[in-house]
Amino acid sequence: MHSRPAARHGRTASAAALAALLGGILVAPAAAAAASASDVPTAPVLTTDSTWRYLDDNTDPAHGDANLRSWTTPSYDDSTWKSAPGSFGAKRGELGKVGPHQPRTLLTHYIGDTTTTIPTYFFRTSFTLDDGVADQVASLAGTVTYDDALVVWVNGTKVAGYVDGRVTGTTNLEYAGDSNGDPLTSTFTATGDLLKDGENTVAVALYQDRESSSDIYFDMSELKLNSASAEPVSAPPSRVILTPTTTPETSQSFSWLAGDASHVQGGVQIAPASGGDVRTVDAYSAGVVNGNPLQHFSATVDGLSPATAYRYRVGLEGSWSDWREFRTADPDATDFQFVYYGDAQIGLDSTWPSVVKQAEANAPRSIGSVHAGDLINTGSNETEWLNWFKGMNDSAATTNVMAAPGNHEYSGDKMLTAWKANFEYPHNNPSVGTVGELANLAHGDTDVARQYKAYFEHWSEFAKETAYYTDYQNVRFITLNATRDTTFLTPSGLPSCTAEECPQNDVARLWTRFQAAWLDHILSASPSKWNVVTFHQPVYSTSAGRDEPILRDEWVPVFERNDIDLVMMGHDHTYARGYKNTTATETPGLTTGPVYMVSNSGAKHYDLETEAKNVWTNNGATQVLRGEKITTYQVIDVSKDQLVYRSYIAEKVAGATTDKNVGDVYDQFTVTKYDDGQKWVTEAGMTPPAQQAPASVSLEEAAVKAGGTATLSGTGFTAGEELAIELRSEPVTLGTATADADGAFTASLVVPAATLPGEHTLAVIRADGTEVTAPLTVTAAAVPPGTDDPDDAPGGGETGGDETDGGEAGDSGLAITGADSMPYVVTAAVLVALGLTFLIVRRRLRADAE
Repeated sequence: MHSRPAARHGRTASAAALAALLGGILVAPAAAAAASASDVPTAPVLTTDSTWRYLDDNTDPAHGDANLRSWTTPSYDDSTWKSAPGSFGAKRGELGKVGPHQPRTLLTHYIGDTTTTIPTYFFRTSFTLDDGVADQVASLAGTVTYDDALVVWVNGTKVAGYVDGRVTGTTNLEYAGDSNGDPLTSTFTATGDLLKDGENTVAVALYQDRESSSDIYFDMSELKLNSASAEPVSAPPSRVILTPTTTPETSQSFSWLAGDASHVQGGVQIAPASGGDVRTVDAYSAGVVNGNPLQHFSATVDGLSPATAYRYRVGLEGSWSDWREFRTADPDATDFQFVYYGDAQIGLDSTWPSVVKQAEANAPRSIGSVHAGDLINTGSNETEWLNWFKGMNDSAATTNVMAAPGNHEYSGDKMLTAWKANFEYPHNNPSVGTVGELANLAHGDTDVARQYKAYFEHWSEFAKETAYYTDYQNVRFITLNATRDTTFLTPSGLPSCTAEECPQNDVARLWTRFQAAWLDHILSASPSKWNVVTFHQPVYSTSAGRDEPILRDEWVPVFERNDIDLVMMGHDHTYARGYKNTTATETPGLTTGPVYMVSNSGAKHYDLETEAKNVWTNNGATQVLRGEKITTYQVIDVSKDQLVYRSYIAEKVAGATTDKNVGDVYDQFTVTKYDDGQKWVTEAGMTPPAQQAPASVSLEEAAVKAGGTATLSGTGFTAGEELAIELRSEPVTLGTATADADGAFTASLVVPAATLPGEHTLAVIRADGTEVTAPLTVTAAAVPPGTDDPDDAPGGGETGGDETDGGEAGDSGLAITGADSMPYVVTAAVLVALGLTFLIVRRRLRADAE
């Protein structure tokens, strides 16, 4: 990205050096040649008045050519096309205004005599460069206005695409775009390497978004060339933002927007805030998006020291940002804050800056912020991105931003190009290697398996920076992508599949399940005490008419199974907070599982769902609080054993469901978690239960004979907890017990008489499925009276090795205790009787013989 201007300057310097070495005899000819060379034109090479060849008759310009885009190349013959100057358009088939724009040339609007619109229009024009000029061009910049979607090529190479997420590339004639209302205006840039001396071709495809579209419009108002010899314009960068890495103790990521289109390179300068050498780290270009000619840059700096303040600036020589400071994560820190925002989206130039300012005032110890999607309203609208970053100006440049994409980030930007240009996030997203057994669906040679493989591999690469996690000071911050956009999720060249079980038939659920499997994987190995997750569409919807059953089905079991602490969502433009009913206790206001919340941090408001259709209560969840027509932000205080959550009112509108004032705490609760995993969620003003000693059990007897009684005692259980008690190896239930008010119990248990002597285990199974165990030694049963030979007694004889009458248990010395013991007791009694009979008969025979 940096090579072209540098190379050109290098060639100029080399030529000058060579002329000096060759002596004065060559100076005059060289100077004459330089004087005769043409310069890069300063006036635009194309304007609105430029003449275009165009095709508006619903025919494919490729005419069956295997190269669908052959019509964009310089060698294509467009002599049969219509010719006219711009601009071009139609309004319901007539030459009328399209929004505020009046087209000069009428385009054919409908196919024949129908009311079906022509899907795609094709345009070509050219400009000529004198000999030696192309090599002097660093870049070209154009401005286009369009309705509904547009793609631009220069000499056969695509240089820009707007609202073109639906363009498949499998045909030239297709509908695309998002029906954005009035025409949009965008700017694009491209490298000068695409140009050549002589004629250069510019080609454009203009798309209708649907068969019934009422208008169409295209104008390229300007195309200018930028000289490579021009010095970069002095202008500081903007949109400076910090985002976390996977190792925030020793590294940091930075992103920013160049100050001027002439800035084709950039970097970070960084040094300890206390003083020391300044390091310079090169950045990489994340490209230009949304028609903005300014480059996005990102860089990650590693080799930093934990818990250390650094100062930094970004940009390039002559165009640096102001020096700012941040602090690396402290692995030993226990007390800090972070902020949670719902949708900003609307009111980005008014409500949003006020919300952020209030949040910063209430979170002076914040290490960063999490954002639950819909940061803006239209992903392709650069003005909205500008205003979002303005609101975050200080916060984003000094603390980390952890954002989840929402459905509006896809609006006009189906491939999330603006998202990926603006943010630099860890590439630890869901992948084939992190989804466990789900990856097995992609194994095999069937059409179904091949399609699974294509989807999974596409998501493993393309989903980067939309689902990720970082461990920051004992909190694992996890971001999910809850939007199931088909364009984003579909790989190019998807293998064909016609079976009912083909993944293409259930992409939305499969994408959700793919993330669920990854989430299970990263939570099972989480080193952090606290785990919080952020995403956009709620698993428990709050506003009227909304429901997300796929997200709820696939993700809630993972949240509950892994006991996530906070589940932070947006999308519904209302407020709600609650829990799943299975985590409630007998004490009102005391729960034990994940807390779910929906927040709204912008100026857009929806109505709450009615109680009859309440998604929470109809799906086994409780809303502790819900409200509408309020704007909030949330500050979470983290300490060693607690998360204290406070939601503040930042703005109210007519119809607000609270009497509290702006600035007041609207909602509050505390999550208490002890190091042994005991966890309690308490409402404001409640004291959480004290940490209990770990549950334990013990036996009064060191050993118990088969058929005897063992006394088992336990402490550290929950008051009133129902317990099941089993004898192992193969489980047999010995009884149940109920913990008393002190969490203790004592139970007398009869060991089945058929239990083989050896080492066994007594397992106390708790209500949540966990177990507390104690070892139990079982000895042989007592010898019945009148039995001379111990080997003849039930349970007598050898008790180990392969000779034991116990089948598989013989090798381990453990009893098989899963069957009913009565048949063994009856059999033993019969054997005893037979043995006694045999002894009596033998003694009589001896007496007779004597």
